[in-house]
Amino acid sequence: MEENKLIELAIAGDKDAFCGLYGQYKDRLYRYAYYRLKDSAAAEDAVSDCVLSAWKSIGRLRSPGAFSSWIFRILQTVCSGRIRKIIEEREFLETVTGTEQEASPDPSDSVFLKEALDLLPDEDRDMVLLSVVAGLTSQEIGDLYEMPAGTVRSRLSRSLGKLRSFLEGSDHE
Repeated sequence: MEENKLIELAIAGDKDAFCGLYGQYKDRLYRYAYYRLKDSAAAEDAVSDCVLSAWKSIGRLRSPGAFSSWIFRILQTVCSGRIRKIIEEREFLETVTGTEQEASPDPSDSVFLKEALDLLPDEDRDMVLLSVVAGLTSQEIGDLYEMPAGTVRSRLSRSLGKLRSFLEGSDHE
């Protein structure tokens, strides 16, 4: 079934239509959450929380065309909340134990890609992830950040250029 029709049915309360939308978006949602949280279990939990929140509030979605940016905005909020919680817990442990806590590395990840992404400002990194990982268009990202699609394309171009330069070896050798 066409995505817009599924969205309209889901807005009207059709659980099967919402499940169909979930099927279309789950991989992109997971990839985005994974790159933000850098942990597969945390990413799965974030997607679960996002989907539950989306189901509870889909009746308030005004425009079916805004679904993609709307659901990723929910996921962004969930991921940001989880990151804040992790930071607070780490700071608490550091205060209690008097030692600095290290994040546990995932050896299967590309170290250079993570380093490159970490060079970007948070908003630019999010735009890259939303574009490359989640597959959102510059218009959808613009809707999410309330900026023109042309501005998004410019920022993406600059950010991707920085990533390319770093990954080609000019910044990490």
